[in-house]
This record gives sequence, structure tokens and C-alpha cells, in this order.
Amino acid sequence: MSGLLPSDGNVDTGGESAPRVHWLDDDETEQLIGSLSCDTAREILSCLQESPATATELAEMVDTSIQNARHHLGNLLDADLVRVAGTRYSEKGREMKVYASVSAPLVVCVGGDEDNREDFADAISSFLE
Repeated sequence: MSGLLPSDGNVDTGGESAPRVHWLDDDETEQLIGSLSCDTAREILSCLQESPATATELAEMVDTSIQNARHHLGNLLDADLVRVAGTRYSEKGREMKVYASVSAPLVVCVGGDEDNREDFADAISSFLE
């Protein structure tokens, strides 16, 4: 059966490249920091920065259960730190999502005047592009 379905699906290794600037007191930043509060989540994100992988592959790489890997992937997806880059097929013919890190630089800022935040974010973005 392994010859009937391609094990290597199409995987988009590109991604957004525009820098993201967040402020510590934003709701979106709370979700982002929360998703990275666990060592396992950070290990998964580090693995995905090396190369795209399925949840099963990531679970093996970071020595955790598939359920735990999927939990952290869900949190990382919600925080826009990873994305689904494509699909692959398992040996049993099941379609599996392939995950990749979002390649855009990310900056979290603390403090600053509300009126100057947009100018500051633009300056950081132009520096990182």
C-alpha cells in the first residue's frame, strides 16, 4: 500500500515575511506568550524552524505524546506562530497535516506611549525587513 499514495505531499516552505510587532498589554500578545510558556511548545517551535513536520514527527523529536504535540500545535496555530504548510500521507494512507513555523520576525514591546506605538512599530518593521 505504501506505493499507492505519495508519502511526500506538497509542502509550502515559504511564509509571511513581514515583521510582526506586538505590545505586551495587547490581548494577542497574551495568547502568544501563553502558547510559549511550556518547554515542549518552545521545543516544537524550534524544530519547525529547522524544517516542516507532522504532529507525529514532532512528538518523536521532542519526546512527548502525539496528543501533547497536537495540543501545543493548536496553541501555536492560534497564536500565529506556526501554520499548516501542506499534507503528507502515512503508511496507512491517512492524510496528515504538515506544520511549519511562521517565518516573519516577531517583536514584543514593553511600555511606550499609546500615541507613538504605530510609529515605533513602523520603525521596527522597516529595520527588520
